[in-house]
Amino acid sequence: MPVAEGYFADPFVLRLDDGTYIAYGSGPPVDDQPQSPRVFEAMSSPDLSVWTPLGGVLERLGAAHGDEYWAPEVARIDGAYWMYYSVGHGIAGHHLRVARAASPVGPFVDAGVNLTPQETFAIDAHPFRDDDGHWYLFFARDVVEAERPGTHLAVARMASPTALDDPPETVLEPNHDWQIYQRERAMYGRRFDWHTLEGPAVVRRGSRYWLTYSGGAWTGPGYAVSWAVADHPMGPWRHAPADAPSLLRTGDGGLIGPGHNSLTTAPDGRDVIAFHAWDEARTARRMHVLDVDFTYHGPRVHLQGGPASTDI
Repeated sequence: MPVAEGYFADPFVLRLDDGTYIAYGSGPPVDDQPQSPRVFEAMSSPDLSVWTPLGGVLERLGAAHGDEYWAPEVARIDGAYWMYYSVGHGIAGHHLRVARAASPVGPFVDAGVNLTPQETFAIDAHPFRDDDGHWYLFFARDVVEAERPGTHLAVARMASPTALDDPPETVLEPNHDWQIYQRERAMYGRRFDWHTLEGPAVVRRGSRYWLTYSGGAWTGPGYAVSWAVADHPMGPWRHAPADAPSLLRTGDGGLIGPGHNSLTTAPDGRDVIAFHAWDEARTARRMHVLDVDFTYHGPRVHLQGGPASTDI
């Protein structure tokens, strides 16, 4: 069951030092919502179960930057809160940007920086702090010249909250047909069997780094969540074995098109995964929260009303 009834896609959950949780999410497509002065709805919770709406938290940019705002994530760096997100016109021209606020509930004000000017399309920024204090920015970007063209995952070291230290490097390329967004999709003046990997989220458990991501088309029931593993944030990252179970897919616990997750810890220290899934009528993507274990053989989600996920 969703933990809140409103439209709340691409959920990111931030745990504050006092134990409070703040969730940030994407709204419905721009054609389905009014142009409010602030975007990205936020909610607060003491326990990941009961959520209180807080309203929009990011000050909208001028129309020249775009009309669609996607996938906010927030990090506390040097005493301030920094929101990473993408903005573009419809589904085109998205780039990553960063906004600053003194409070985790905003208002966030854009810092005037395009973090990915070299990319044709970049979405789903995920800031990750390693145990040694270094920050990395994971994200999804379009790659045409590849064995499986489409949206791939990348990472770059961060020099500061508003600058990347080095050019981004590849994290993960598509490796399976379940990740196809659309066959013969018209993109960049050509047609491709277009694959999509998006929504990266990273945690370190012991000496290993675990990355969860979504694949396929977010619009339908084929959308699913899988994982990769590495010994360092810059990789090399290794896909889950072909015979490994997925983390989340349609049918697991009655879910429809689960995807774009974030990872945090519950009040008692348990690992949890927050993600969106479609309602039964497929009119809204709503936030769900489930327990997840990181085992030596890979992460496993504790499903409601069913066993652990099976093969994709």
